[in-house]
Parts: sequence; structure tokens; C-alpha cells
Amino acid sequence: MRIHVKQGLDPFYHAGLFLQGENASARMVPIPAVARSCLASSGVPVTSEKRAIDQKLTDLSELRNQAHKGGGQNRIDQQHGRGKLTARERLALLMDDGTFQEMDSFVTHRTTDFGLADNKILGDAVVTGYGRVEGRQVFAFAQDFTVFGGSLSEVVSEKICKIMDLAAKTGCPVVGFADSGGARIQEGAGSLAAYGDIFLRNTLFSGVVPQISVIVGPAAGGAVYSPGITDFVFMVQGTGQMYITGPDVIRAVTGEEVTHEQLGGAASHATRSGVAHFVSESEEECLSDVRHLLSFLPSNNMEDSPMIATGDSSLRQDPELRYLIPDDANRPYDMRDVVFRLVDDEDFLEVHQSFAPNIVVGFGRLNGRAVGFVGNQPDYLAGVLDIDASNKAARFVRFCDCFNIPLVTLVDVPGFMPGINQEYGGIIRHGAKLIYAYAEATVPKVCVITRKAYGGAYIVMSSKHLRSDINLVWPSAEIAVMGAEGAVNIIYREELSEVEDPQEKRQLLIADYQDKFTNPYVAASRGFVDDVIDPSETRPQIIKALEMLQNKRDSLPAKKHGNIPL
Repeated sequence: MRIHVKQGLDPFYHAGLFLQGENASARMVPIPAVARSCLASSGVPVTSEKRAIDQKLTDLSELRNQAHKGGGQNRIDQQHGRGKLTARERLALLMDDGTFQEMDSFVTHRTTDFGLADNKILGDAVVTGYGRVEGRQVFAFAQDFTVFGGSLSEVVSEKICKIMDLAAKTGCPVVGFADSGGARIQEGAGSLAAYGDIFLRNTLFSGVVPQISVIVGPAAGGAVYSPGITDFVFMVQGTGQMYITGPDVIRAVTGEEVTHEQLGGAASHATRSGVAHFVSESEEECLSDVRHLLSFLPSNNMEDSPMIATGDSSLRQDPELRYLIPDDANRPYDMRDVVFRLVDDEDFLEVHQSFAPNIVVGFGRLNGRAVGFVGNQPDYLAGVLDIDASNKAARFVRFCDCFNIPLVTLVDVPGFMPGINQEYGGIIRHGAKLIYAYAEATVPKVCVITRKAYGGAYIVMSSKHLRSDINLVWPSAEIAVMGAEGAVNIIYREELSEVEDPQEKRQLLIADYQDKFTNPYVAASRGFVDDVIDPSETRPQIIKALEMLQNKRDSLPAKKHGNIPL
């Protein structure tokens, strides 16, 4: 193709480019401004207009550099001196190299009282924007402790709300870094309203896009409720702290003495309160873990999790699983050993590892696709279900259901925890949450009973009766109202009281009860389980079931929402 300038026309102002094709007559096309400039001169003459534009660009660069300094170099040095990264450093580590795009870097607060009219910092106390994590778009905000101690003002809230709204519109996860002294006192009720605007979006977008909170500094008072609504909370050991009222207030009101770390540190929330799902020793490790978690999650509730290529065959069998369960039903084993043998490449991200360890929950992949695992843990309290375990598992099941992540449940449970404290603490109400979560879930659900499945706990743990799709059992499985010994003591109480040697008789009755009721074939004969399998075939059997279920469609009765027993 040849380009000609039509003769007789001014090339700058009469638009005279012609495109000449083989079988077409010439047609006129306007000359772009850049082309006109190139035709006019090999360079741009230095004029007052150019100098003015260059000055504006210089001013822009200076203002952007000023915004990037936050509260100034001294405050940045103080932040580093505490072993903490700055807001922008955190966002740079979270995102793929060079992908973070900052927004609202020139925003300033509007407060004029208490001397703040003359103390305005570009961007205020939060850095917001978007970028990519493993190639997928993610929105994020990071409170900037170098600016007014990271306190929340109206404009800080507006910046956060803006990126949350964009995340919901575009269907992308939101990651928020908490490092703040709380509400900006100088703004009064305005800062409280600002928190409410964030809480509202946390709630409205729950189950729409994944929301992740990263606690890398203090979060006190109202500041903790936003993380409390989000899906996952990460905390950094030694620097991250969360509490409603601080040690000073507690001392004044109750007389109790407690340190900041004891009250709201990562260890406390990871083991006692259950607020923290993940704990890291450093910010760098924490951000690596956030990226790892995101790799398992879909971007929104309308998508599936990304497929990850794996060299781990879907047909792989593991003969060691045949001998993992002890012959003695009372001997423990680690259910995580089962999970690691099932998942692709032994990649399992455990959630709430230190909270309610009698149940294991987390993410793995089977044949490249993300799966949520729930498993009783015989290695801790025999895998019994108590209040904390029920809450932990129920919340995880509901998250997976929100975001189209199939569920695999591994069952070895002797029942619910007995005791006065459990009953007074509401084990009925909390245990019902787990029933509710499994019954409500419409994602593909596959259940494998490895050993014990007793009483109400059998029903709760993804039984057929709660709409589980495929239920498999190992030959070692025992499905019964209770263990054989307890059942015999109740059923044959009178008979045992009348014999000369009740112990010998009891053992005979226990053996007979086990043969009749605690083997898996009784349940299989009723269709309560779909198959009894060789343990070594567990991985390929689960993968086949999930592939069969990949187009599953299930629904709930039309309603606004259910009333889960909170």
C-alpha cells in the first residue's frame, strides 16, 4: 500500500492523504495531528506554550512524588523502624510486578477544625487502586500509618468505597490492609458514618466477590468490624492487633490486666477467638500466603476457580491409604495425612489451622481444579464436634458454596462433645449451623467416611440426607447411632445385670453388634452410601465424581434468605 499527498492541497489543513489499492480509486483520509507535526518539522520548536505544558508536567510529577512520600521520610523511617512496610510497599508486594495502578492519589481531607486546614497530605491516610495477582485483576487498599496514624476520615472511606464499588462492578476480589489508629477524632460523627459506609459494602458484596483483610498494624474499635465481615483475615505476628476496647479501657472498667498482644495479637485470634484464619511471621510471608489463597479462589460468584496445570495423574492410586487407619478404633491418626495424599502435588492450604483443631478445613486441587476440604481430625479430641469446630466448618462450607468451590468431606467422627459447658454454650445452636450449611449448599458435594460416623454427627457431616451427591466409604467405616460398647451397655443393660460374668457377655454382645450394625454394608444396603471403595482408589474416585458433577444444578425454595441459627 502506497501513501500519497494529493497535489494542490495544503497537507496540514486540507487533509490530503490518499490510500491507493490495486482495484480501488483513491479516497481522502484526514491527516492526524502527529503526522502534521512530523511533516512540518523534524523537531518541536521551543515556544512559550511548550514551556507551559512542560511546567505542568513537571508540577504533576512533583505532586505525585509528594503523594508517594505519604507522611514524609521521617514517618516512613519510623514505620520501617517498627519492622513494618509502608502502604505502597505492601501493595507492590501483593501485586504482580509493575501492575499496581493507584487511584485518588491527590485526594485530601476536608476538615478545617483543630488546625487541620493547614495540614493536608495528598492521598490522605489510605492508598487505593488495582493491579494483577498471577495475571488476574484484584482491587486493594492499604491504610497508611505515616499519615495521621492511618486514621479513618470521610475521604479515606470514600476512597475505599470507590474501589469496593469498582470491584463489585467488575467482579474482582478486594484485599484490604489494616494499619490504623481508628476513627479520626477531629471529624467527629463524620468518621463514624464513614465506617458505616464501608460496613455496608462489606455486607452487600459478601458472597459476590472474595474479600480479604490483612492486619499488619493496629485495628481497634469500629475498625475491626470490617475485617470481621470479610471472608478471610490474615494477621502478622507481633505487629497485627485487633480489639474492640484496649487494655486501658478494660483495666478501668473490669480491673483486668492484659497487654495489647495478649488481648488482640495474632496468637490470641488464631487460637482462642477464631477471628484470624492465617498467621504469618513477617509481612513478606503474609503477602505470599494471600497470593496463594487467591490462586484457589474464583474472581467472583459467577466464575469457577482457575484451572492449574498439574502433572499429578487423576488416576493415581495410593496403596498406603489402605493401612493408614489403625485397627484399634480408639487410636488416633492425622486426617491431614489423608488430605495430602489426595490433593494435587501435596498442595493443601489449611484454613484456621490453630483454631478448633478437631476439624480440618482448607483448599486443595484435584486434577487442577480447586476443592474445599472438610475433615474430622482424630488426632485431636478424637475428631469430636464441639461449638468451635461446628462454627469453623459451617463458615468454610458456606464460603465454598458462595463461590462455586466443590466440597469434599472426610469423616471420622464419634459424635458431638458432651459436657455442661458445651450445652450451656449453645452446642445445639452452633451444631445446627453445620447442618444448615451442608443442607443449604448447592455446589458438588462428595463425602468419604474413613472410620467412625456416629449419631447426629454422621448426619451433620455431609450425609446423603443433607443432599450430598456422592457418598463413599472405606471398608473400615462404622456407621451407627453410637459406638458398639455404648450401644450394648444401653440395649442389654438388664441382661448384663443378670449374668454371672457380665464382662465376657458384654464382649460377645459388642462383637455381635459390630458385625450387624457398624460395618458399612448395612448403610450401603439402604442406599445411604453409594459405594464401598478400596482406600487406595480414593483420589481417582473423588475426581470421577466431581467430573460427573461439574454441570450440577441445584436450587433452594424461593425466599429472601434463610434464618441460620446464629
